[in-house]
Order: sequence, then structure tokens, then C-alpha cells
Amino acid sequence: MTPIGRSRRVGEMGTHFLHGAPDVPVILRHSARARRISLRISQLDGRVTLTVPKGVSEAEALGFAHQKEDWIRDHLSKRGADAIVALGSEIPLGGQLFQVVAGQGRRVQISDGRIAVPGAAERVGARLVGHLKQIARARLAEACDDYATRLGKPYNKISIRDTRSRWGSCTSAGTLMFSWRLIMAPPDVLDYVAAHEVAHLAEMNHSAAFWAQVERIYGDHKGPRRWLRTTGNDLHRYRFTD
Repeated sequence: MTPIGRSRRVGEMGTHFLHGAPDVPVILRHSARARRISLRISQLDGRVTLTVPKGVSEAEALGFAHQKEDWIRDHLSKRGADAIVALGSEIPLGGQLFQVVAGQGRRVQISDGRIAVPGAAERVGARLVGHLKQIARARLAEACDDYATRLGKPYNKISIRDTRSRWGSCTSAGTLMFSWRLIMAPPDVLDYVAAHEVAHLAEMNHSAAFWAQVERIYGDHKGPRRWLRTTGNDLHRYRFTD
């Protein structure tokens, strides 16, 4: 086992490191509601959080992380490293891999397994993510229009964000929100998430009545739901800007 070093302490949180190859940051979080020491590894960004209940010393908490080091490193290795998007990178789009290459002119061009991005090389990620957000908005709007018509209930508006905890949401005012990263997923996955959120216009819950609406306007959703559970988090590994 390797020793744990401290890097900083801010209020009730501190960041420590499991030293090794590579060093693994461990965020120490104190919680008055926690009943025991717990470890959590985010599948979205690989963040390791050590939650410590009141009355437990920092030394004891770090000793717990020390004992779990092999488990931590094993889970991080299975998650895979973040992928920095630049010229030469491959990214998924509609469930298929495309290579990012230098483009000409003023517009991003997508064809023949390539995404040609014009402009300075250091701006490729930012330029590309802006284009993907535009495509995502158009594609999701088209899908939501279709499913809202089938449902018989209109939505108010659509917003596109880079959410980490959910793929979509629906408010009581009829505003639909989606992660733009859905454009990287297979088309049936994007369609399912659109149908899922549109169905909330009729049922603001996850009751049997809600799933019946999803089934009615979309169809069999087991495959797309399984893909999101097993593969969806990989879409968050792609970093377009620092």
C-alpha cells in the first residue's frame, strides 16, 4: 500500500492523495448525517469521495481509504481515462466513431467517418462542441415534436445543457431539458430519452401509468435503457475544453 498525502484543506472538505502510479486524489467530506465511513467513485468523472461521519477522525478515515486502495484503483482502471478532443481524436456521433480532422472554410463538415473542423488547432474542441450542441438541439426538438404529437400534449420549450447527473428532465411548466451529449449516443437512445421526458408531460412520476405512456409513444424501451446504464457514462469522458 502507498501512503496518503494531503494537498489542501478547505472548510469541511480536504483533498488527499493515494500516492502511486498514478496518484489518486481522494476528497474527504465530513457529514453530520453519515452513519459510517463510505467511499464513492463517480463513473462520470472518476472523482473519489470519502464521506466521514461526525466523531470519526481524519486519520481513521484515511486509514479506511488506505485499506480500499486496490478496490479504488481497480474501479478507476475499468472506467477508463478522459479523452481530450483534438485533431486526430475519435469521438462517437450517433453511436458511430468519427475522426476529428482539420477543416477548410467556415463551417464544420461531417461526412465519410470524419468531422472536419476549421480554425486554429487549439480551438478545435470548443468549435466542435458548439456545433454538436446545435445538432443536438435540432435533433431533440424534432423527436420531442413527434412524441408530443403522439402523446397529445404540447411542451413549452427545450433547453440543452451539459448535465452530469441526468440525461433529461421535464418541469411542471412543460420545459424539457436534455444533455447535448445524447447526440453522441445511438439514435434509438436519443429518441428514448426524448420520449421519456415528453411522457412526463402526462405523468410527472415514474408510476406504471408513466411507463405505459412511454410504451405507447415510443415502444419497447428496454434496449436503450440498458445502453444508458452500461455505456452512457462513457460519453462524459470526452473533454472538449479544459
